[in-house]
Amino acid sequence: MKWKVGKIFKTVALATTLVAGFSVSSVASSVDYIHFLIPGGAGGGWDGTARGVGEALTKSGLINKASYENMSGGGGGKAIAYIIKTAPKQKNTMMVNSTPIVIRSLQGVFPQSFRDLTLIASVIADYQVLVVRPDSKYKNWADVLKAFKANPKKLKIAGGSSRGSMDHLVAAQIFQAAGGDPKSVRYVPYDAGGKALAGLLTGEVDVLSTGLGEVLDKHKKGQVRIIGVTSKEPFEGIPSFKSMGINAFFANWRGFFGAPNLSQKRVAALQDVLKKMYSTPEWETVRARNGWTNLYQPGDKFRAFLIDQEKTIGSLMKEMGFL
Repeated sequence: MKWKVGKIFKTVALATTLVAGFSVSSVASSVDYIHFLIPGGAGGGWDGTARGVGEALTKSGLINKASYENMSGGGGGKAIAYIIKTAPKQKNTMMVNSTPIVIRSLQGVFPQSFRDLTLIASVIADYQVLVVRPDSKYKNWADVLKAFKANPKKLKIAGGSSRGSMDHLVAAQIFQAAGGDPKSVRYVPYDAGGKALAGLLTGEVDVLSTGLGEVLDKHKKGQVRIIGVTSKEPFEGIPSFKSMGINAFFANWRGFFGAPNLSQKRVAALQDVLKKMYSTPEWETVRARNGWTNLYQPGDKFRAFLIDQEKTIGSLMKEMGFL
């Protein structure tokens, strides 16, 4: 069955809007401390999002203290099970997550879903990229596509998550949009984006599929080379696949969840402090550094968005044979 490229995450594109006009000084924050639970290792998109938000909140003075805990395992399932099991002790905890919580729940990687957690808010959208080493024989997207069409099994493409996950699906989307067989993508899974990046740099794999925010700074420093981004337009000199004639678009949301049965008062306070964050110069520094787009959807809006994404992604995964 033909994959309807770009339809998967249409709701993300429609919902991706800039948030502005909130006054930080007009209302004092009632949140003093936030503990960020990160379901993957250091260097990945979840890690970068949690630490970036924490940096902006503390440096702007919206909160006094932030702490961070990386808890890898089970495709994110270990952290989800932990925050549910220890819920009474987690009133100060926000767990970061993104599209994979929908994908892995559908796959049965873990038995829980977003419905088992308290939804705080989505915060940002991050485009995906394909990346090579600076000294790679693949100088650009055309070189990579040529190699794939010659022998897809010789081209090893890494991602910081399991087969059938977002990194895999987006890479498959791109190659299918270019006329290739998405099932022929030789995907090499790593546990977290930092490990996948290490695999690229050591030569274990040829190409990395990952979030723009995870590698943008390294690209600017010449440590990696981004050969294409899934935005609609080129991004800071990086060609978009659309600008190269490949009809592939994707934007991954990232947001925060609380423990089950978190009080409405606490939820409202956390939503409020995140909303205020957008108008601070400290957040703009973090956002620009990572190439993120603001995507604030609190509570019920976040839930409706996730339900819609669940339906769309579920349909796609069935087409791809992952369900």
